Amino acid sequence: MHWARQSKSVDDYLEGELSSDVRHEYVDGEVYAMVGASDRHGLIAGNLHSALNLRLPDRCQVFMADMKVRIQAAERDIFYYPDVLVSCDPGDRERYYRERPCLVVEVLSPHTERLDRFEKSLFYRQLDALEEYVLVAQDYRQVEVFRRADQWQAIKYTEGTVPLRSVDLTVTLDEVYRRTGR
Repeated sequence: MHWARQSKSVDDYLEGELSSDVRHEYVDGEVYAMVGASDRHGLIAGNLHSALNLRLPDRCQVFMADMKVRIQAAERDIFYYPDVLVSCDPGDRERYYRERPCLVVEVLSPHTERLDRFEKSLFYRQLDALEEYVLVAQDYRQVEVFRRADQWQAIKYTEGTVPLRSVDLTVTLDEVYRRTGR
């Protein structure tokens, strides 16, 4: 299915995503095709997903790439596909998206870094349940963690461990960058 350049309703967008071969993000009626990811991008997202999924309690759900986050803020409706998301809220169980994740992770790519750092960061922070927003570099070893409790100030990790307070876990940079050559 190809999306024409026109404004779409949320219902039309969600229905279209069910039959589309390409994932799309949705921002206030506009639909944007997602670009493919590099092998390193996929490995990093997979490493984080695995580390979280194996350690978190059953009440938490961990998703990678194919679960949308819905943001309703300032009379706008937005759907993003984060690289990894965690929702531990038992009431947050819509079939095709989550509205109350506690943790969102984006792996940075040259063509998406600006969007991830600015636009997405601004909108994700509107989610009341979100406690941490994490940006992971793929071309060098660096994980940036933005926490609501720290007024969303970045804390950069380039070695050792990364505490993820939203889920009460710590991951090592070696786990994050496993098999990536970084």
